[in-house]
Amino acid sequence: MAENDTKTGMGASGRYVYGPRGLSALLPDVTRPAFRKHNPAWALILTDWEAIVGPKLAAITAPRRLDRGLLTIACAGPVAMALHYEGVELINRINTYLGGQPVHSLRFTQAAVPRKPRPAPKQPPEAIPEAEAAVGDFPDGDLRAALASLGRVVLGRSKHSTRRLKKQ
Repeated sequence: MAENDTKTGMGASGRYVYGPRGLSALLPDVTRPAFRKHNPAWALILTDWEAIVGPKLAAITAPRRLDRGLLTIACAGPVAMALHYEGVELINRINTYLGGQPVHSLRFTQAAVPRKPRPAPKQPPEAIPEAEAAVGDFPDGDLRAALASLGRVVLGRSKHSTRRLKKQ
């Protein structure tokens, strides 16, 4: 028998295991391209920013980019000066949370930090029966439900809140 009896182009460069393989053997080939583009530490910083820096600081700052150990943080102008003085402590806190030394220095950019939306105010319970009574003559259906919903909002704002609607 010949030493090389495979056809050209059919030979394998690596070792193949026939049968089930562990996920850990396949994972590096799948994750390597993704980790070249995005550092896994960056994903942790984005998702856990409030846990890393605390709720007070997270409300006025936002991480923007991690590139070669330089973390860019967006904040308002006066906040940047205060964070500059707390920079070493902030770097230590981030590196302790992530493990290792993924962040070496900080850069602050002036930008508006998105605020969390306020929860919608609850309608007072007195507005619900008043709105239902106002649409009592209408037949059941979508129109009645829409008018009742509108009535609850209008009655809730005008009678039961401190902010009054402007009269024309």
